[in-house]
Amino acid sequence: MKVLRSLLILALLLGAIGGLATTSAQDQVTITWWHITTAEDQAALWQQLADEYMAANPNVTVEITILENEAFKERLVTVMQAGDPPDVFQSWGGGVLWKYADAGLVRNIAPELEGEWRDTFSAQGALEMFGKNGEYYGVPWDWGAVGIWYNKDLFAAAGLDPENPPTTWTDFLAAVQALKDSGVTPIAIGQGDKWPGHFWYVYLAVRLGGEKAFVDAYNRDGAFTDDPFVEAGAKLQELTALEPFAEGFLGRNYGDSQTQMVNQEAAMELMGQWAPGAYAGTDAELAAQLNLGLMPFPMIEGGAGNPTDAFGGGNGFAVGANAEDEVVDFLRYITSAEAQSLIAPVFGAVPTVAAAESAITDPNLQLIMKLRNEAPYAQMYYDQFLPPAVATAVLDAVDGLFAGTLSPEDAAAMIEDAAMFELE
Repeated sequence: MKVLRSLLILALLLGAIGGLATTSAQDQVTITWWHITTAEDQAALWQQLADEYMAANPNVTVEITILENEAFKERLVTVMQAGDPPDVFQSWGGGVLWKYADAGLVRNIAPELEGEWRDTFSAQGALEMFGKNGEYYGVPWDWGAVGIWYNKDLFAAAGLDPENPPTTWTDFLAAVQALKDSGVTPIAIGQGDKWPGHFWYVYLAVRLGGEKAFVDAYNRDGAFTDDPFVEAGAKLQELTALEPFAEGFLGRNYGDSQTQMVNQEAAMELMGQWAPGAYAGTDAELAAQLNLGLMPFPMIEGGAGNPTDAFGGGNGFAVGANAEDEVVDFLRYITSAEAQSLIAPVFGAVPTVAAAESAITDPNLQLIMKLRNEAPYAQMYYDQFLPPAVATAVLDAVDGLFAGTLSPEDAAAMIEDAAMFELE
């Protein structure tokens, strides 16, 4: 009897140990993290933050996948269609993210976000791009505005005042011509990727129509064939008629435009807050020699938009539908004030957390932050805010404007056709 009792006790102990082992195995969490940071120093910082989190949380393993921007977008569509999203992944918020939410592919983190974490964000408008109807699916870690980065030395060589860049569309076109006459390419653009060109079209629409034009078109109280959008196409073709881009610009990619700027082969680039960091990632030595300035997008005489309205956005991370609680905690960590203070100088990023804004010392990025914080209206990138089908129509229509294969009216009609189907 004693032997039997001993065997039973041993069996129970072994079962308990097995249960503990099972529980321990279940406590091990692997976080899959996809980001698009390919610059070596910036990718190293993300790895550093992951390593720090894993050191503080031994049960967590963070597996990072680094993808180039376009490759990321293609691969994300594939895994989303398979219903297998990464735990944490690059997102710009807006319509694309909301579509994933409608399909149940991202996790609502509103319960964890409410309170202290939410209150740390200074860019509340940016935070709203990552949620709708009271639900949130991610958070922004960098948010700024698109502006015209320009080479002050090339401006001076063309007889332009580098400390007083043009503020109106008329004066801007005159500056483009002066730069071209000086023998330099006025504007760098990688239109082969399409999204850089849509920056010009959207900013023109913002200046011409303001918030009302876009909101009306989006809510279907108006249309993308309304005057501001047609006029935006006409103004864009007014610019392209000056032939301000390098030969073959329709086939060049974004990396090519960075190289043009770094090599001082082009005087201007309409780009977001990440531009100086991208130049440094292309060639740190040459980028350090650039005498860069930043000008707001020029006002258009007679336009309905406020001259201080901004267009832009930034980067964030969304949370996959199958993510465990540790994933949300990790996201809270990489958007903490401490992490943001490290990120800002390395990425040339504009923090979304108020306590980290003091980390910005570059005067151009301080101007970006000023543009962002003081803009009465901020329009997010169309190709991220709008549903994918409408976004694609925008990119294709604008590409047709650059190529001269579409009239402003035809381009507007192409966008409206997609909007009628997707937004009605």
